[in-house]
Amino acid sequence: MADNRKMTFAEFWPYYVAEHSCPATRAVHLAGTLSYLAVLVGALLTRTWWLLALTPVVGYGFAWFSHFFIERNRPATFRYPLLSLLADHKMAFYTLTGRMEEELERLGVSPRP
Repeated sequence: MADNRKMTFAEFWPYYVAEHSCPATRAVHLAGTLSYLAVLVGALLTRTWWLLALTPVVGYGFAWFSHFFIERNRPATFRYPLLSLLADHKMAFYTLTGRMEEELERLGVSPRP
């Protein structure tokens, strides 16, 4: 992903999946996504507005940890923040619905240990 042109989500998705080839990375991402969504819902329901500031810390904290210490690559959020956010939600949905392994295979991404 070296060029600086505008990228569509369809172009970005295969790159994103390849950058999450390790099952542990995807599991930590899922934990971060579900955790930040729980914090977000909790903040809205209780009107505890300062909790909203924790949502990026929780979500990105889990994700960046997984990239630096498990996958050992650079998080895509540094270059593609919006596309990464959308792709993370798609990956969480695919994981929760049992479709992520099929997506890896479809895109020709070999899962890493």
